[in-house]
Amino acid sequence: MAKARFTMVLALASAFGIFAQTANSEELTVATFVPPQHHTNTVMFKWFGEELEKRSGGTLTMKLFPAGQLGAGPVQQYKRAVEGVADITFGVSAYTPALFPKSMLAILPGASENADESTRRIWASFDEFLADEYADVKVLAVGTVAGNLLAATRDVSTMEGLKGAKLVPYAAMTSPIVEALGAVPVQMPVTEMYTGLSTGTIDATMASYNNITPPWNFWDVSTYVVANVPVSFAVTFAVMNKERYMSLSPEHRAIIDELAGLPMSLKLAESFDGADETSRKMMAEADKPYKFVEVSDEERAKMDAAVVVGLDTIFADYESRGINNARQIYEALNR
Repeated sequence: MAKARFTMVLALASAFGIFAQTANSEELTVATFVPPQHHTNTVMFKWFGEELEKRSGGTLTMKLFPAGQLGAGPVQQYKRAVEGVADITFGVSAYTPALFPKSMLAILPGASENADESTRRIWASFDEFLADEYADVKVLAVGTVAGNLLAATRDVSTMEGLKGAKLVPYAAMTSPIVEALGAVPVQMPVTEMYTGLSTGTIDATMASYNNITPPWNFWDVSTYVVANVPVSFAVTFAVMNKERYMSLSPEHRAIIDELAGLPMSLKLAESFDGADETSRKMMAEADKPYKFVEVSDEERAKMDAAVVVGLDTIFADYESRGINNARQIYEALNR
């Protein structure tokens, strides 16, 4: 009889233990507008999901909803996190620049040459200058992708070659820099650039190495691919609904805190730089008709001088909008 009672107690304890574990288990929904095979999913979010599960013993997991399954298009990604459409979203700051005017200063050419360098500099200044722009969410990652090439149908490796060229900047805010370079800024989404190059609607576009190869295939419609140009960036983010974050147990919040910030942001940068490195190798091995040109040091110096002129115009615009420390923030982002 005593043995039977003991067995029953064990069974009840086991059942309640299982119930407690199930009750405390949490699955976070992640919304992104990019396709499932995109490197932000296969690198950053894959790492994030695996770390959540490992560190929580399986009680905290995530489920990815790619390709706009929880809302089409990239423009509303930040809003979707704020409103709780998804627990976590991935987005691009430039799609809603009015929300992130200070973060947008990380787009501008400066000391960084790749996503890793730029992302580290962002986080060295984040708390002091940028954090208040993300007050409505729990920030998981803020990082960049580098636009370090020009894909073109004419030789734009010199200031003379840039003169009058219809050029798509990496972000609209860099238009004053494009104009200082002597080119004509043309706004166009990346989905239309292939056609723009092939039809002559544009002469050139800022691009990453990843844009040159599949899936974008700019190498099929470019006569020149030009390197050693002033590098501009796109700022991207992964953010979490604040109420959902606060609803988690202290243990689960602690796990997220350990992963969020610089660690997850470097995984985001790794995903972009890694994709560029893969594309570099593809470009070295592929037999394509474009000519790869490195801007000379002399011409790069001229381009950098033009960038300074464009920056002055941008900072003046910031001041006209009441952001008087734009130059200070830019300098901090480029230490």
